[in-house]
Amino acid sequence: MRNIVHRNIVKVITCCSSVDFKALVLGYMSNENLEKLLHSKNHFLDIIQRVDIMIDVASAIEHLHNGHPTPIIHCDLKPNNILLDEDMVAHVGDFGIAKLLGEGDLMKHTMTLATIGYMAPEFGSAGIVSVKCDVYSYGIVLIETFTKKKPTDHFFAEERTIRHWMESSLPKGAVEIAEVDLLKREDEYFIVKANCISSIMELALNCSTELPEERKDMKDVVVELKKIKQRLLNNIKHGNVDYLADNTQKTSPEELISLNKKSNT
Repeated sequence: MRNIVHRNIVKVITCCSSVDFKALVLGYMSNENLEKLLHSKNHFLDIIQRVDIMIDVASAIEHLHNGHPTPIIHCDLKPNNILLDEDMVAHVGDFGIAKLLGEGDLMKHTMTLATIGYMAPEFGSAGIVSVKCDVYSYGIVLIETFTKKKPTDHFFAEERTIRHWMESSLPKGAVEIAEVDLLKREDEYFIVKANCISSIMELALNCSTELPEERKDMKDVVVELKKIKQRLLNNIKHGNVDYLADNTQKTSPEELISLNKKSNT
């Protein structure tokens, strides 16, 4: 782990080892973890902060997959393992069940199980791990980050996973899926932010498909998420609220989003 150096991966400073005691000394993360920031009543992350955090996480996982002679699979990506420093830069940590693929290998078998809800289907059912397992977990974390819904919430059952819910809800519009405080109709940039969240959720669905081979590569995820962020910032900078802004009382948010997308094609 000390050989893995990346701005978005928790730094291993040193290790302590004896017959009775083993420990890693890690870099201090003053803003705790994404789990607490998302679900605590004392914290709120705005849309830009959430996008930045998920770009950081994607960059870390992409480095694990492509930045070494053989891919490293984290195997347990979840909000609790995403730590934030004093500048709110995200760092991926907890490599307790990480796997190193052999040269030329695309997958391996393991008896170790990851966290329910974030674990890819093939990992949970057959113990098959590959870089695509991390992509799946990332997709689930992406959904949770913008909806504040956990994959283990009672709302979801065996036949209704968080992904199934997102797939069926997304066509109704971002206002149906986003965390309540994240997307407010009175916000001047409501439509711009709604379109941003819809694009991110489409990306999340493409990361968390049932079949591993249909999931995106993390390299492409990083590129796409950065484009989504830049589009959001450009629209806000240039005041592109929406060309039908004066008619928001007559037109539903979902219709406005649809019309806005058509106007940009």
